[in-house]
Amino acid sequence: METNADNVRSQMRKGVLEYCILCILAKREAYASAIIEELKSANLIVVEGTLYPLLIRQKNQGLLTYRWEESTQGPPRKYYCITDKGRSQLSEMDNAWQEMVRAIDTLKQ
Repeated sequence: METNADNVRSQMRKGVLEYCILCILAKREAYASAIIEELKSANLIVVEGTLYPLLIRQKNQGLLTYRWEESTQGPPRKYYCITDKGRSQLSEMDNAWQEMVRAIDTLKQ
């Protein structure tokens, strides 16, 4: 049974997933399963059904692009990479995040 605290955590995660995806892809291109694993390793549990709509939306906004690469372990993989527009958006998100952290820190004092 999900508690109120779990629900709050879940809502906060959803609010930052697009930011997190850009952070991951700013370091290197990656396919969806690798993005999910990196999010899981940061305790931002996400499933493919949540990730794919975000990737599609970011691609449609021009923040991401992708390329297909043959795989020795199955079907070709779609590798996502950040665009210049995505890097600009990430920079704006970094600034907004820092402003939010400062505001919350101020309120907690």
